[in-house]
Amino acid sequence: MNSETSMKADTPESGVDRKAWMSLVASADVKVLQDLWQGYGRNPEHTWLRTPEAGGVMVRGRMGASGAPFNLGEMTVTRCALTLADGTVGHGYVQGRSKAQAEIAAKVDALMQTDASDDVQRQILTPLQTAKQAKKTKRAAKAAATKVDFFTMVRGED
Repeated sequence: MNSETSMKADTPESGVDRKAWMSLVASADVKVLQDLWQGYGRNPEHTWLRTPEAGGVMVRGRMGASGAPFNLGEMTVTRCALTLADGTVGHGYVQGRSKAQAEIAAKVDALMQTDASDDVQRQILTPLQTAKQAKKTKRAAKAAATKVDFFTMVRGED
């Protein structure tokens, strides 16, 4: 990746930084992401640097966020990388074995580094963020419905 592309990727021109949009696409529901991508209606010309492939990674953890690292377990991920016709490089890393999701993630990553970022933001990322927030709100409401308030009665003894 050239320095201009990497600088552009790290600057939040569209109000979203690269880490945020990659996380949003990677954690999105595959069906919703595919529907939004179809609705976007543009499929940029690209060449593969790395075709979508599934593999395993070791997940590491720390107790209390400051303890010694330990191996938590393995997780399946799918990754790919592509280059658009203008030379912009996009990467896609997603949990699981969805090659389609990894491909869309790489295309979104690349397009967000170009002049198409506003359209991608409006047609793909904003609806994904809205769906994510709605799911979070629904889950919080469901949890709040099961909340039990405990209180202690004080006896009149001194």
